[in-house]
Amino acid sequence: MSTIEIRKISITDLDTDAVVNAANEGLRAGGGVCGAIFRAAGHRRLQAACDQIGHCDTGSAVITPGFDLPAKYIIHAVGPVWRGGRQGEPERLYGAYYRSLELAAENGCRSVGFPLISAGIFGYPLEGAWHQAVKACREFRAQHPDTAPDVVFAVLDDGIIEAGRRALAEK
Repeated sequence: MSTIEIRKISITDLDTDAVVNAANEGLRAGGGVCGAIFRAAGHRRLQAACDQIGHCDTGSAVITPGFDLPAKYIIHAVGPVWRGGRQGEPERLYGAYYRSLELAAENGCRSVGFPLISAGIFGYPLEGAWHQAVKACREFRAQHPDTAPDVVFAVLDDGIIEAGRRALAEK
């Protein structure tokens, strides 16, 4: 059975088979996690790979090579912008995680590193973001016990880590 853990580490330093980028629909370099991943992977080559794909719908994900990252792949997951919770945000956030895990498994990844998608500049409330993240990971593991990768959430903020530990402790 795969594991789910939280580490205080930059996502760009993870040695997982894949890391997940908190992407935007246009797959363009941004700030925060997205900007850090583009810088560490090699902006020009990663942007060229993203440009070839062109677009990713909110609630889904696409995959590119990891280029200069320790990870072999970058999975670009587009979470929703928080608009109060009544415009499908929970389902779309869940979908971004679930599709990321599908792509990881389809590409033979035994481990994947996630940021907390949508909880930064997209404004998703912290507890709700963790709830959807943990729910998607647990349900994927239950539905795909033989192919589910180990999950590492890479988080730098102690308060966000504590919120994640509370979410993991819930049954």
